[in-house]
Amino acid sequence: MKTLTVHRDNKPCYDILYSTSLSDLSSGIQNAGLGGHRFVIVTDTNVAPLYAEEIAKTIAAVSGSMPLVYAIPAGEENKNLDQIRALYAFLIEQKCDRKTVLAALGGGVVGDMTGFAAATFLRGIDFIQIPTTLLAQADSSIGGKTGVDFDGYKNMVGAFKMPRLVFSDVRFLKSLSGLQFASGFAEIMKHGLIKDRDYYLWLIEHQYEIEDRDEEVLSEMLYRSNEIKRDVVEKDPFEKHDRMLLNFGHTIGHAIEKYKNFTMTHGECVALGCVAASYLSYRRGYLDKETYYEIRDMFVPFNLPISVDNIDEDEIVNITKSDKKVADGLLRFILLRDLGDAFVDTTVTPEEIKAAVHEIHYEETNE
Repeated sequence: MKTLTVHRDNKPCYDILYSTSLSDLSSGIQNAGLGGHRFVIVTDTNVAPLYAEEIAKTIAAVSGSMPLVYAIPAGEENKNLDQIRALYAFLIEQKCDRKTVLAALGGGVVGDMTGFAAATFLRGIDFIQIPTTLLAQADSSIGGKTGVDFDGYKNMVGAFKMPRLVFSDVRFLKSLSGLQFASGFAEIMKHGLIKDRDYYLWLIEHQYEIEDRDEEVLSEMLYRSNEIKRDVVEKDPFEKHDRMLLNFGHTIGHAIEKYKNFTMTHGECVALGCVAASYLSYRRGYLDKETYYEIRDMFVPFNLPISVDNIDEDEIVNITKSDKKVADGLLRFILLRDLGDAFVDTTVTPEEIKAAVHEIHYEETNE
């Protein structure tokens, strides 16, 4: 079992455990000081039939009682305050108290919603993360950002809430569809692009092992991605400075996701946003043409899109103006100086954003 510790104020805050043995989940809960506590597993209707029973038995061994299981309807469209209200009602009906621990068993939607519920129920209770998707294991389960969508705007309502434990088991990734696996990989590519050129090149070199879901390679990949996010989050836990870099590709990506009414996966939209942001970096003169095309084209072998059809470019630009990264009327846009070297820019204009959106907009009439 490998462990990566996340710190807060230079003190250990929680551990990320990498294991393919559920007995390590039991010991992780015990080591986190949560043994003997009452647990509620929050999952979704897709994950519950696959893993809920096995995880419940594992937790029961250290909690002393069988956890309750609450399943949210699966899908991004259910990541909203109505579902949070239903979860609150369940917790109240079951007489949960401040010593109750929520266990998020699922992907990014489940993790975000469970974390938000834990941050706000009874003014805050503990929770742990058991991520089952590549996106959640690589990115969203780490760092304490939680939230729900509001009127279609991504993560517009949320709170910072650190988990007490993250348990990462690559065996969960075997059950993912190709589309969901690719979706998670977009965030991994992002980590390399913003912080580590060598890691980005390593991902390309190990393309076939990653696509084959080789457990050893996936474990190494996740550990490095988590290290990158851990280091950024420790320096800037509340997204005031460096943590903004993790939003590379997300401004335009979130706008496309909303415009498409969440019919595309988060990772597909992030990939498109990364291409658009890289194009803008090239247009600004930071990246040379060859590097831009390399970044763009390397999403393709990992089954991620580099163009999108049937969009209104002006509407995409309008949606970015409501992005939560706007402060004092300025959009904090993430650009690249080079592979592994990202920075925050507040001078990107709507005209430049439209040019970047046009670059990824596929129109048959333009052939």
